[in-house]
Amino acid sequence: MALLLALALPAMLAHAAPTPRAKAVLVMGDSLSAAYGLAPEQGWVSLTAQRIKQQRPGWKVVNASVSGETTAGGVSRLPADLARHKPAVVVIELGANDGLRGLPLEQTRANLERMIVAAKASGARVLLLGMRLPPNFGPDYTRGFEANYRELAKAHGASLVPFLLEPIAGSLDNFQPDNLHPVASAQPKLRDHVWPQLEPLLR
Repeated sequence: MALLLALALPAMLAHAAPTPRAKAVLVMGDSLSAAYGLAPEQGWVSLTAQRIKQQRPGWKVVNASVSGETTAGGVSRLPADLARHKPAVVVIELGANDGLRGLPLEQTRANLERMIVAAKASGARVLLLGMRLPPNFGPDYTRGFEANYRELAKAHGASLVPFLLEPIAGSLDNFQPDNLHPVASAQPKLRDHVWPQLEPLLR
């Protein structure tokens, strides 16, 4: 009987050992991160998840992006997502819809700051993905909009990609007919643009 128990014990312990929980990257974004107009697997977030699966075992990506989302919507959703997924890294890609609606810069900045502070308070590292607006919004508004991301990243020690669309913004061929949302062939360029700032946060 003792011999049987001795033989069975290692198998019993192996069966009882919990599977390590994957560390999560939580992406809080709008249509640019929700693969608007594309199959979900074609978007830059899914392409990034594939790369992480290959290069960073033990990590996963949770895409909580919603088309049309504003920074106010992100603020309201973030606490539940932090509690549910307990991410080690939070990527914030919001603000474009605020800008396109001409919302006050102070309001957008305050909402982004609340998200950064909440994410860091949960123990997560933060990557902020910035945006720029067309010049028809006026120089003061466009400069202030862009500066929000840079100043918030500096103030709170967050990593920053100053302009998510930088590698594709120079050609309309990279965009769907609405001239706002990138086509599938442009998505790998966005993944590669974000990766140098995201990858160090996974170490």
